[in-house]
Amino acid sequence: MALSVTMSSKNQIVVPSEAREKLHLNAGAQLLVLCKEDRIVLIPKPDDFVERLRGLHRDVWQGTDVAEYIRTERESW
Repeated sequence: MALSVTMSSKNQIVVPSEAREKLHLNAGAQLLVLCKEDRIVLIPKPDDFVERLRGLHRDVWQGTDVAEYIRTERESW
């Protein structure tokens, strides 16, 4: 989805309804603003960062005995 917005004279933008609906954003929702070299990225601010990241990259650990991995790492110190 590529949508266009226009910045007002007060430097404000309106998030298009299509984007708000898709991301379930309501009035008062907070967005994180990431400034990259040549672009601005708006991301809905999670209510709970830990919950949002839970399970991220779980496929990396599939088939690995995590307790054994941690024990081996600790012993290598």
